Amino acid sequence: MSEACQHCGACCAAFRVSFYWAETDAHPEGSVPHGLTVPVSPHHAAMRGTERVPVRCVALEGEVGRSVACSIYAQRSSTCREFDAGTQRCNDARARHGLPPL
Repeated sequence: MSEACQHCGACCAAFRVSFYWAETDAHPEGSVPHGLTVPVSPHHAAMRGTERVPVRCVALEGEVGRSVACSIYAQRSSTCREFDAGTQRCNDARARHGLPPL
């Protein structure tokens, strides 16, 4: 995780974090804690808190824009692993929280 992400967390409080259900620990090879997810379709789950407004992932700890951490960082979904700091989506999330672009 980049240092910018440890002070930001805007993406975790701006977008629905959905992924294939088999990424949860309900599947033998999954790692995302199933209890922290909600079903969004027969084959997809989302992190609790990201399926509603205001958006805030249940695994996000801390204050957006100041100091944050992911309580399941090592077990996070592919959606989170593939999200890159400094991209347009990142900067869109930052803008939603009044933060400047990276």
